[in-house]
Amino acid sequence: MSVRPDHWIRQMAQEKGMIEPFVDGFKRDGVISYGVSSYGYDARVADEFKIFTNVDSAIVDPKEFSDDGFVNRKTDVCVIPPNSFALARTVEYFRIPRDTLVICLGKSTYARCGIIVNVTPLEPEWEGHVTLEFSNTTPLPARIYANEGACQFIFLKAESECDTSYADRAGKYMGQKGVTLPRL
Repeated sequence: MSVRPDHWIRQMAQEKGMIEPFVDGFKRDGVISYGVSSYGYDARVADEFKIFTNVDSAIVDPKEFSDDGFVNRKTDVCVIPPNSFALARTVEYFRIPRDTLVICLGKSTYARCGIIVNVTPLEPEWEGHVTLEFSNTTPLPARIYANEGACQFIFLKAESECDTSYADRAGKYMGQKGVTLPRL
């Protein structure tokens, strides 16, 4: 596998709609950076957040998931309580090529504040808004800024195309829009 460079990301975004909206260049004046970088794309977090709360004594169960344990917020600044968790989504909508696997890493600006961003790999031919998981590992409230950089996607070229893509098997998160909760 090889890592795809900026010119490939730019071409695929502009000609094939791989990333929409696409930011050509790297924006960072007074904001947490986002846009195309040397070997990746720094995506922005949208202004829709689901913040975990235990007001209703909810239980987190991936087989019977209920959104009773969330508080929904549409805001420019999300405050995650100490040692808590929030879900959000990318501003960008992704369409992954069949010969590509995408991994996501958190931004150092957030990591140095004790905020961890987790995203599972984007599989070949998956498309949608990416649901982002933010963990506040600190004993203090933490801020997440909407419409600013949240994480970096790295595009890996496979040595050959897969036999079965995410689209071929009609994956349960295909075409997701908005913040998407767990599905069984």
